[in-house]
Amino acid sequence: MKIDFVSDIACPWCAVGLNSLEIALQRLGDSVPVDLHFQPFELNPQMPAEGEDALQHLSRKYGMPPEQLAKSRQHLRERGAEVGFAFGDRPHVWNTFDAHRLLHWAGTVSADKQRALKHALLAAYHSRAENPGAHDVLLKAAADVGLDMERARAVIASDEFSAEVRTAERHWQQLGIHSVPAVVIDDKHLISGGQPPEVFEEALRRIAAGG
Repeated sequence: MKIDFVSDIACPWCAVGLNSLEIALQRLGDSVPVDLHFQPFELNPQMPAEGEDALQHLSRKYGMPPEQLAKSRQHLRERGAEVGFAFGDRPHVWNTFDAHRLLHWAGTVSADKQRALKHALLAAYHSRAENPGAHDVLLKAAADVGLDMERARAVIASDEFSAEVRTAERHWQQLGIHSVPAVVIDDKHLISGGQPPEVFEEALRRIAAGG
């Protein structure tokens, strides 16, 4: 079973959705072999390198008052805790394009390294409020998951894989993906949003059975 996990580092529901999906995959065990790939999506492609205050950004983007935003964040913390992801304070929103370039490179190394790097970057941003566009943060994440440091440094310092990331982003947008996380299975089945593990498990079992 091929699974494309379309997501952005800046998306909190992507952190919830990934952990939920992995719980579902653990429950399926070896009965359903899975080939998991991470695909790029930018929630804020025009975000400048210096980023923006998160409260101001979310209030403007979604028209939500601070009280509603606080409730939304609390709900996220609760959903994250249910699937083993710890949300911290996220006072700033950052540009994530370089993170997607590094993830693309990691995918050329191995699927396991790409998956580990995805987790490292999600934790850096959503748990520790670190800038996933900062070169030192990216380099540390690469080191933490055992990627080649010199090669990672070269990718980060250049515009390597920019064209590949832009092409992939357009591909998924042209297929109708406009919100994330979007879990695309065998290029034809879509599961949208940070669903609970039970929802992913039921859908994957049904798809695997040909339903």
